[in-house]
Amino acid sequence: MDAIEEGFEVFVSGNDKPFGAVRRIARHGGGELVIYVENAGDFTVSREAVAAVRAQKVMLDPAKLDKRLRDAIRHAHDAEDPSI
Repeated sequence: MDAIEEGFEVFVSGNDKPFGAVRRIARHGGGELVIYVENAGDFTVSREAVAAVRAQKVMLDPAKLDKRLRDAIRHAHDAEDPSI
């Protein structure tokens, strides 16, 4: 968790397209992350959901995310224009 910084892009393990970014890090208590998900807003993620951190990218384990967050991730890019 010490390697994670605000602004790092966030991915689901096994997917190379980011869906959001780290907005805040709670360094006390459980060390939760607040992650902004495109088109959905902020979500709190436990440190147990972090699968890896490398090259300023946070990879999350989808099996450790709640259904509401998984649904938001699936729709993070819905507003994008596919012709761009």
